[in-house]
Amino acid sequence: MTTTVTAPAPVNDLARLARTGAMTELVQQLRGLGGCTTPIRLDGHRTEHALDTTTGEIGPVLHHLDASTMPAGNLLVRCNNRRATRCPACAETYRRDTYQLITAGLRGGKGTPERVATHPRVFATFTAPSFGPVHNRPTRGRCRCGTQHPEDAPELGTPLDPDTYDYQAAVLWNAHASKIWARFSIYLRREVAKRAGLTQRDFKEHARVSFAKVAEYQRRGAIHFHAVVRLDGPAGSDGPPPPWGTPELLIDAIRAATKAAEVPGPIVDGRAHTFAFGRQLDIRTIRSADFDGPTELSDKAVAAYIAKYATKGAETATGTLDRPLRFLAELARMNIPEHAQRLIRTAWTLGARKDLAELRLRAWAHMLGFRGHFSTKTRRYSTTLGALRAARAEWRRLQAAIARQNGTPAPAEPDHDETTLVLAHWTYAGTGLSRGEEWLAAAFATDPQEGDQ
Repeated sequence: MTTTVTAPAPVNDLARLARTGAMTELVQQLRGLGGCTTPIRLDGHRTEHALDTTTGEIGPVLHHLDASTMPAGNLLVRCNNRRATRCPACAETYRRDTYQLITAGLRGGKGTPERVATHPRVFATFTAPSFGPVHNRPTRGRCRCGTQHPEDAPELGTPLDPDTYDYQAAVLWNAHASKIWARFSIYLRREVAKRAGLTQRDFKEHARVSFAKVAEYQRRGAIHFHAVVRLDGPAGSDGPPPPWGTPELLIDAIRAATKAAEVPGPIVDGRAHTFAFGRQLDIRTIRSADFDGPTELSDKAVAAYIAKYATKGAETATGTLDRPLRFLAELARMNIPEHAQRLIRTAWTLGARKDLAELRLRAWAHMLGFRGHFSTKTRRYSTTLGALRAARAEWRRLQAAIARQNGTPAPAEPDHDETTLVLAHWTYAGTGLSRGEEWLAAAFATDPQEGDQ
């Protein structure tokens, strides 16, 4: 009797890759992904031509890249997914970018003047209203159920009585959370202007309200927002705030705007809904150690706190899904907590109603109804994520150009104004790495602390 021993899939795939004779180049290509585990695979080509802008003539080929000649057989591009549950490496890049964006609006840098650190700014947390009592860990005493729950108790955030919990209102509130914030931002400017003795029309000539916010799911599955709110001069971060602009005035205006911001909701089963933020509103002044001395709530602490939640979704807090559902029947074979399942099923049921079609609740059932952006900011708050990505891409292109030169002298300056014409054609060829590529990527991964500088 002969026994056949089959090598593990990664070993077979590694052997196949080794036979190509380009293992060193493949490792370099994989390291260029920065640890991305689910890259996009592309087929196609990219050609760079010299272009004479004086004559319009297309010059010789400067560089040609064909995906089929690359070690992996395709061009591999980072997935850039912000969710830590989908791609930890790309999520870490997103977190760092968010940290830099928030920090720039608090301390300056990345094109924002450093004097912005002297502007009035506060850190505010806006919560959802109650949809029914849930298991919690109060600062004093015990939960309503009579138990003192540990921090990792699975029942935290789940209803004390699921049959009376208002799942319908919870899902619809998530679906309207972005509208509530938009309404709040309008009222905030009005409230600041009123306290300054200005009309809304005149307010923009004296000051500007800037903010950056991130959405976070509470354990009960309800969205709440963390925001940095700053008061600037009329030009934004470039100008000093008016003399009357103080953190106390800003805090008072935020409280008033929060109470006033209500959004009318749909009438479902004869019940009219109106949505607003919950009663719990936490607002604290942000201090800078450079100007105000040591403090518990520093600008660095706020930036780190907000960036932490930029890579988390409903799946982190409630155990729900991190990708859309195609059919509700998929839930039957998934290990999802009962509370999250009921929220998803409620969203799916409401999504079948024609009068709620604009909420797209079935498409966003995995997000428990919320379909807004997780991080947003006003235009003048600081730099943008796009600008940070562009700077990183430019740095990579420069490094690639240096590598292509292989130490040869730089080419002579052209006689005419010459630039580069890029002709490219790419088609989607799949997602992810083979088993062998996964092993190589993990074995030769760059230290995450190095990051993208």
